[in-house]
Amino acid sequence: MADHVAAAEQRQGGEHPLPDGDTAREWLATMLLIRRFEERAGEMYAKAKVGGFLHLAIGEEATIVGSCRALRDTDYLISTYRSHGHALARGTEPGRVMAELFGREDGVSRGRGGSMHMFDRERRFMGGYGIVGGNLPLAAGIGLASDYTGTEDVTLCQFGDGATNQGTFGETLNLAALWRLPVVFMVTNNQFGMGTSLERHSAVTDLFKRGEGYGVPGMRCDGMDALDTYHVTTEALRHAREERRPVLVEAITYRFRGHSMADPEEYRTKEQVAEWRQRDPIETFGARLVAEGVISEEEREGMNNTAIETVDAAVEFAENSPFPAPESLYDDVYVLGDQVQGWYSIDERSAGVHRGEDERKWR
Repeated sequence: MADHVAAAEQRQGGEHPLPDGDTAREWLATMLLIRRFEERAGEMYAKAKVGGFLHLAIGEEATIVGSCRALRDTDYLISTYRSHGHALARGTEPGRVMAELFGREDGVSRGRGGSMHMFDRERRFMGGYGIVGGNLPLAAGIGLASDYTGTEDVTLCQFGDGATNQGTFGETLNLAALWRLPVVFMVTNNQFGMGTSLERHSAVTDLFKRGEGYGVPGMRCDGMDALDTYHVTTEALRHAREERRPVLVEAITYRFRGHSMADPEEYRTKEQVAEWRQRDPIETFGARLVAEGVISEEEREGMNNTAIETVDAAVEFAENSPFPAPESLYDDVYVLGDQVQGWYSIDERSAGVHRGEDERKWR
């Protein structure tokens, strides 16, 4: 892990100039919103307001905002189950994201998806997915659609380091390279696949090299630096858009919280977390804006207060949103009841092993 810390630190030092003042302020405001939103989501989970699982991306805000700001509005984004920040960065209303966590009707997925299955087609955020590596083939499909229709739209697919050892990783990168699909695959290397460190689950720890055998070139960025993430992602998107070829980007980052709210975090030391917290992306970026005169310390504090107020309003919105009606349970289900006759591997509605069609004879 020390090698990855060193690699990230080598990219530090303010080598990228700040964007214009309004852009810089917006980036900081969005990172603050994501952080405060997720902190509150954790509190709501502890109060049993949020059901199921809850995976927080606290510490990864620079990777999220830097990469999302490199996208065009017409580009596609597809993520993992750690996706609250991605929805917010793409512009989904915080109240609708919080309502989705609460399982309410006004949620972005009408309360059906919960934390792990955010989706906002209007903003071309094509969802979070609960299966590790399950979003990679879907990203290739979206890229194929862009290629088929002749658009310049590129798909950014984000996944964790653990997904690079899934079969879908190699299969998808191979097909994307073979068909020259406009997809940027970004592995968010937060050092752990659930509770297993990178060195213990991957023989090749330079993850940006993992695509070379499939014909997918790799790049690396400092995922704790929104500017570096932005510039590297912008270049990767340019390659995918203009050269019609996939690119693999490794963003070296760190999650300050456990894998999920149920994680006791027994696999890493408090000292290690404290070391990475010294590179908190929000603190370092905010401090640089103050140091270079983009904002004052008072403005910085005001932006933080605004984020807290926005999250307060999101919680109130979620609390006031109704639960889905019980009779809506089967809404959007493709096949229901006797609409289509079929069978599973064995039909057990009557004695013996037989196909579903045979059941008609005995009714």
